[in-house]
Amino acid sequence: MDTESFVRRVIPTPPKESPIAWLLDGDPSIRWQTLRDLVGAPARTVTRERSKVAREGWGARLIDRQGRDGRWAGGNVGRASPDRGLYTPKWISTTYTLLLLRDFGLPAANASARKGCKLLLDHGLQRDGGIAYGFWKVSETCVTGMTLSLLSYFEIGDRRVDTIARHMLRRQMPDGGWNCRFPRATHASVHTTISALEGLRHYELLRGRSEPAVREAQTRGREFLLQHRLFRSHRTGRIMKPEFTRFAFPPRWHYDVLRALDYFQAVGAPRDERLTEAIEMVRNRRDASGRWPQEYEYHGKTWFRLERIGAPGRWNTLRALRVLKWWDG
Repeated sequence: MDTESFVRRVIPTPPKESPIAWLLDGDPSIRWQTLRDLVGAPARTVTRERSKVAREGWGARLIDRQGRDGRWAGGNVGRASPDRGLYTPKWISTTYTLLLLRDFGLPAANASARKGCKLLLDHGLQRDGGIAYGFWKVSETCVTGMTLSLLSYFEIGDRRVDTIARHMLRRQMPDGGWNCRFPRATHASVHTTISALEGLRHYELLRGRSEPAVREAQTRGREFLLQHRLFRSHRTGRIMKPEFTRFAFPPRWHYDVLRALDYFQAVGAPRDERLTEAIEMVRNRRDASGRWPQEYEYHGKTWFRLERIGAPGRWNTLRALRVLKWWDG
């Protein structure tokens, strides 16, 4: 059954202002996730719609920007740094372009994405088992988490991926989180922690249920965020940073409440009362039409803009609706 036929059967006369109808009228990357997460479409319908990410819309536009050597924004690598285009410039480098393609749901077997991932692995893996590029002398935990998520999501069949996962487990701090300033840091960072959690989640999906240490690390990482109610100091109760409460897509390396909640729902975490305030924050951001605005974007180079600041945003609406579906379930 094609997408249009399924929607007509499940939502016979969707009002034009319906958030679901509006999402289904968006890019293929939005449509297939709406069908899977909000509408409950058959797997065949979801798979057919997902396959369009590589051929149409935002996903196809990003793939078209890839260089012949597999990099994005690599320039003339032969005359520049061999790491050029792997992590910088932001946000058009290979790392950040692949993060977008991951979030779009580009099928894991896509050859273009796998070619880029192989470069990240070959050039980024350090002796300590983590990832770093360019001038860095030691691995960087936030970047390692991002790269682990990419290598795992795109199902790179290389045992070095296991090396990176073990490195992430070793870098977990006593408070349960992670910090890119390891070992100097004494308290974890929410930015690094969400990257680590996403990386370990995708690694667990890659390796199946045979990794109890990975599940335990995620449980401890979620507890770190819960102790902060996702955005408050565990010492004073005050909001840690106002930017943690604004919803932006794509998040790049930045943390915010909606990104954290989307991770909690993705892993099917137990609903904890310490999330209540964050959930109410999400509810209260919905506008009169049932949509969520794109509240912010992080400055830097982009291939193209996905959505307009201040206007209703499909990415925030999709993520907010599936978070509330999980919470209210």
